[in-house]
Parts: sequence; C-alpha cells; structure tokens
Amino acid sequence: MSASQSSMSGAGEAGVRTVVWFRRDLRVEDNPALAAAARAAGEVVPAYVWAPEEDGPYFPGRVSRWWLSQSLKHLDASLRRLGATCLVTRRSADAVVALLDIVRSTGATHLFFNHLYDPLSLVRDHRVKELLTAEGITVRSFNSDLLYEPWEVLDDDGCPFTMFAPFWNRCLCMPDPAAPLLPPKKINSGDLSRCSSDELIFEDESERGSNALLARAWSPGWQNADKALTAFLNGPLIDYSVNRKKADSASTSLLSPYLHFGELSVRKVFHQVRMKQLMWSNEGNHAGEESCTWFLRSIGLREYSRYLTFNHPCSHEKPLLSHLRFFPWVVNEVYFKVWRQGRTGYPLVDAGMRELWATGWLHDRIRVVVSSFFVKVLQLPWRWGMKYFWDTLLDADLESDALGWQYISGSLPDGRELDRIDNPQFEGYKFDPHGEYVRRWLPELARLPTEWIHHPWDAPDSVLQAAGVELGSNYPRPIVELDEANSRLQDALSEMWELEAASRAAMENGMEEGLGDSSDVALIDFPQELQMEVDRQPVRPTQTPMMAGRRRQDQMVPSLTSSFIRAETELTADFDNISEDSRPEVPSNMHLQPRMEREETVDGGTSNGAMMNGNHQQQNLQNNTRRVLGVAPSVSEASSSWTGRGGIVPVWSPPAASGHSDPYAADEADISSRNYLDRHPQSHTMMNWSQVNSRSH
Repeated sequence: MSASQSSMSGAGEAGVRTVVWFRRDLRVEDNPALAAAARAAGEVVPAYVWAPEEDGPYFPGRVSRWWLSQSLKHLDASLRRLGATCLVTRRSADAVVALLDIVRSTGATHLFFNHLYDPLSLVRDHRVKELLTAEGITVRSFNSDLLYEPWEVLDDDGCPFTMFAPFWNRCLCMPDPAAPLLPPKKINSGDLSRCSSDELIFEDESERGSNALLARAWSPGWQNADKALTAFLNGPLIDYSVNRKKADSASTSLLSPYLHFGELSVRKVFHQVRMKQLMWSNEGNHAGEESCTWFLRSIGLREYSRYLTFNHPCSHEKPLLSHLRFFPWVVNEVYFKVWRQGRTGYPLVDAGMRELWATGWLHDRIRVVVSSFFVKVLQLPWRWGMKYFWDTLLDADLESDALGWQYISGSLPDGRELDRIDNPQFEGYKFDPHGEYVRRWLPELARLPTEWIHHPWDAPDSVLQAAGVELGSNYPRPIVELDEANSRLQDALSEMWELEAASRAAMENGMEEGLGDSSDVALIDFPQELQMEVDRQPVRPTQTPMMAGRRRQDQMVPSLTSSFIRAETELTADFDNISEDSRPEVPSNMHLQPRMEREETVDGGTSNGAMMNGNHQQQNLQNNTRRVLGVAPSVSEASSSWTGRGGIVPVWSPPAASGHSDPYAADEADISSRNYLDRHPQSHTMMNWSQVNSRSH
C-alpha cells in the first residue's frame, strides 16, 4: 500500500487510539504513519521498542547506539511539544510481544508504522501484521524511507532490475515522489498511566568518554538534520561535482547518519535538490546543475540498496553472482587484525582505518580504498569487512553496506571486476594529493614530503631519517606486496572458474552430487578470541583452533567484544606465518597502472584464520610484532584543531565527506561490465537467494 493510499485510509476515523511504532523514522516531519494517526481524529501513542537481540550478529555498534540514544531524546522532546504525553519506550527481546503489550495496555485499536526493507525487518513486520490482526487490531504500514517502493520500479517485462543504471533511469522517468508532509499541528496521547516505559540504556561507563567526543562533532535529531541539509544546499552542493572526491576537506553532505535513522526525509532531500537544480539551470550555472545530478545519483544508490535487499533478501550474506560462490577466500585472522588496526603499511589504507576507529566515520572514497584492499589485496571474505563497517560506522546501514561490499567484491552484474587491484599509492595521490589526510591520521608520517607520503618504502634512507620514520619500527612495512597479491588473485580466480565449470558440468550431466550450491555447505565458525567493539557479552575461547587457509564456503561473522582497545592491543598470532617483506618499493613493471576509474561508494560494515601458536614465548611474539608491523601510536595522538558543527574536537578530526556518493560513472560502468560479461558469460547468472532458507548466524 502506498503512503498516500494508507494516509487517506486512516483519515476521518474518529474515536480511535493509534499506536505509532517508530523505528528508523525518528522525525515528526514527513512521517506518513504519524501524520495518518494524527489525522484520524483520535489519540496517538508514539512508541519505540529496543530489541537488538532480534538483529542477531548485527547488534548496533557503540557509535550507532550513541546516535540512536540522542535521536530518541530529540524525538521525545518534539512529540511533547506537539502535545504527546511522552514517547513510550520498551526494552524487549521480542519487538512483536512488546508491541502487543503496548496495544493491550493502552486499549489501542490501530497500529501504524513505516516500512523497512532489510530481511530481518520484513519478517518481523509480517509477524506483527499477522498477530495483531488476529487480535482485532487494524495494522497499516507506509512508505517513508524511499522515493518509490521496490515493487513499483520494474523493467519492461515486469521484473526487478539487476543493474543500477537502468534502475535509476527508470526512477527518473517516473512521476516525482509526493511532496513531504508537514509535522502534525497537535497530538493527543490521552491517559497512558497504565502503559509503562522502560529506561533504555545504550552505553556503559567505558563508552561515555568516547561518546562525549562524538557530541562535540555531531548533533543528532531531526531538526538538526534539517539544519545540516540547509547548510549543504547553501554551501558545498554547488561544487559537489568537483569536490566530492577530496578526502582531505569537508566538501560533501554529511547527511548519511540522518538518513539512516530517518531523521531526514529522502523525499525532502530529493525535492529541495531538484529545486536547486532547476534554479541553477535557469541561471545557466552548468557546474551547479551537474553537481545536483551527481548528488541525486548518490540518493539513487541509497534507493537501489534497499531495492536490491528487498528483491534479494540474502544479499548481506551471499554473493549475487553464482560463480562467486566458488572464490577461495583467504581465511586469515592476522590479516584482518592488521587491517582494522591500520597497520598494513599502506598509508592511505591505514589512515582510513584509524579514522574509522577513532571517529566512526569515513569519507566514501576512503571506504572504497580500504574495502578494495581488504577484498583484493588481502583477499579476506567481504562479509567480514561489511560486518566491521556495521560495528564501527556512525551511519552503519545494512542495505548500503551490502551494496558497497558486493560491488567491490565483484558480486554484482555491474560491480567492479574482481581481477582489478587498485594501487593504494595511486589512489592516495588521487584522493589525497597533498597528503594532508594521511598526515592527520598517521602522525608518524607527518614529516614525510608529499612526494613520498603515499609510498614511504620508496623514499631514500636520508629522507626517512630526516622525517623520523623507521620502517618496520614506528611504521610497518607493507604486509603484502602488490605484485604478489595480484599473482595470488589471478590464481584464485582461475581456481574459482575451474570449480564453477565443474559444478556446471555436474549439473548438466544430471549428477545429484558434486560441488553444488554453497548454501548447502556448512558455515565456518570464526575464532572466538577475535576482539572488537560490538558484543556486550564475553566470548568463549574456541575449542578447536583452525589453521589459516582458503575457504570457499559462505563466512560467518566472528563474535566480537568491547574489550578491544586499539592502541594497546597486541597481536596474538604467529607472525612467522607471514613472509617478511624485504623489498623497498612496489615493482614498476606491474600492470597496475593508473586508469580511468569508476565512481564507487561503500556506504555506504571476521576471520577464521591463522591462529596463535600457543607454544611461542611472549618475547618472540613481541619481537615478531615489532619486526613485521612496527609500533603504531595511539589514535589519541592524532589530534586536530578542526572546528566545525559547533565545537572544537581535541582528539580526532571529524568526517570530511558524506557516506552517500556515486559508485560508478554510468558509461564506463556499463562498458566495463559488458566487457567482463563477454569474457565470462556465465557470470551474469543471478542467484535467487530469496528461495533459499537463510541460516541463523
């Protein structure tokens, strides 16, 4: 049911009490469910249920929980100003049970809520409608998160699109979405004395200090989202087409957290950007008009991420192209730990990972760099990186993260070819040409000249000595040589195609057994001692250590704990399993030359692998750690005098860009994907994961 139809159906019903279930729509402006309830001329009970256990491995990370807590306070204050008694909050392990209790205790006759499109929410929403309808409750749902519902955008054959460019072109040819709704003039909640609220706790004592820094740089809440949109429209938008790639400056929207939590209406963003575009077009400002086109394309990518998740519910777990089932991912806990600690030896990658840990934010270009390095150089399973992004990003968004990581791993029909490695050195001079971003987050390299800032291993000894850089001591050498990584990637791709061909031949011969579907393969457990910042319960040690190696099965995300402290944690792994990198430079004869790049985003996010040998002595571990990785300073040393959004941040620099951007230029993406499919026509086979029973992780 469309928003307009649902809203009209709720109008004119007098004497009703409606529970409005808030989720990722934490605003009173352009909220169809709230507007319909207010127009019903009855009492409105706003409610929020916190049931993170239902999300399984996707328990919100610290920074995401902080944002949610602030946004709920802001929403509660807004509802009270409109006349509501309060925002009823419940803590429960089952959202449906909690909603049913709220409905019964308030005597409500209606339940209104807005759609979500991730698989967990789709299942929950169906259950809500079934159970409450059986209780005689009228349940209605609305569209508040998208310009168009996923089932409204189809190709000429009535089928869902499988590539972004034709999807977005179809959207642009459709009638403009409805204008955003104004906030209700008044809300009456009636007597809520029998409906108790729970105090929701989103942080513990150990997290309050870090969260206080977030409050210096960000202002959650739907009214602050409106201010941020206005600031972007009147400032960086006009030069967005030119500045969107710059990682060392605040030149993009910074709206992605507001959009994720529903504090900002995507319809409002769309209409206001289109008005700017029309104004600049009439003025002959072609640069401003092009900037609007690029930014609307980034909104289209967000739209497409929900579209893809709705039509392929397992897209956050399984590759959408069938042959990727057989890719032999490297299962290596050491590589994963080095990557997330920012000690890979590649400055742009390390700077990005340290910023992510310290701030919960990454420029979308840096998201692409670190994720591409993760998948193609380290060849770790893409789902591990996606899960880490989910755990650490302020704007962690399951749909957008799945789209970005599937794109980077070559799992989409129009995604990046998996055989294409991006050289971090070239990417550095493209997105951080003056090295300011690297210097901000890697203070140990701050004195290096710009000429060497993105490839210190090539710098003469005299330059390194003058800059105070000792490779392998205070900054690590590259953990993997790019030519070695490229050779290993080509071998893995050859193995993948051989396995895919064998599986296809077995199926064509009518064999019931064979390699078959990866969904039929048992999932691999992850090392329990892997420590990061998500799960609130301590983990149990694994009973049977697993050796590093390649696995083609779908990967489970490992359990994570809040005890991981970036600056102080020592690597607990056998570094003798990693070959030392003694060469001083990236070979110049590699075929990784700069070329025209498509635009991409990972907005939009871990390892079974080399386990610690318990017989190694602590001294050997420390020596190996220093020799291979070097000693990285605490992120607290990466201070900055940046001022903005109302305060000075004494420890870390706030974000430099929005998490929403274009993933690829249309023409090149279409040509490149066609060339790739010409070489491997079978790779265009899309997996219909909606018919596969998803496993509980």
